[in-house]
Amino acid sequence: MTDGEIAAWLATEAGNMLLALQKTGSGKAVGDEGDRIANIFLCSEIRKARPDDALLSEEEIDCTSRCSVSRVWIIDPLDGTREYSEGRGDWAVHVALAVDGIATVGAVALPALGVTLCSEKPNALPPTNDPLKIVVSRTRPAAEAVALAEKLGAELLPMGSAGAKAMAVVRGEADIYLHTGGQYEWDNCAPVAVAQAAGLHCVRLDGSPMRYNNANPYLPDLLICKPELVPGIMAALGT
Repeated sequence: MTDGEIAAWLATEAGNMLLALQKTGSGKAVGDEGDRIANIFLCSEIRKARPDDALLSEEEIDCTSRCSVSRVWIIDPLDGTREYSEGRGDWAVHVALAVDGIATVGAVALPALGVTLCSEKPNALPPTNDPLKIVVSRTRPAAEAVALAEKLGAELLPMGSAGAKAMAVVRGEADIYLHTGGQYEWDNCAPVAVAQAAGLHCVRLDGSPMRYNNANPYLPDLLICKPELVPGIMAALGT
């Protein structure tokens, strides 16, 4: 299988496992178990399929020796554990491959929707919404995103996981995903790979490109949007 096929298969299979577990109950114990079983499955299969590649997972102890490796798989076995444990559907599974720091391959499974989006088979971007829609955290919407919505006359679309939010832009439910509350590489590497393949603009708020496999995997901010919206967004943000 190609890297893209592996990513899509892994994300889909992990998503199916998690969906089956979620149907058995809710609460923190279910969320913790979901993180555990999905991580074991993904890490095991990646190491079997690509034994020479490095691996960075939210659920594994990080080893910075990965920084000397060109190819690193970056995974979030269960993105949106809170939503998952509450029985909601806005959670995701992220499987990505960064090559020389670039999000090259990615798959994001949205199991509750029965959908896996993959960089190898990008979606055609739907028309822009009127009014514009900005997807934000359902519990902690970024102040910058709220201010941007006011300046652009856009509507806010609250949603759970980072993957679900990014894929809402890919799928046309929203037009902009602006995040300023800090994330980690596993939160957005797969979503960025999928979004870039679909033709979306994915950058840091200062306009610099997204880079992965850093010694410190923390990423402060992120903007995913349709390219034609970039000038207006940057002007509204004053950057």
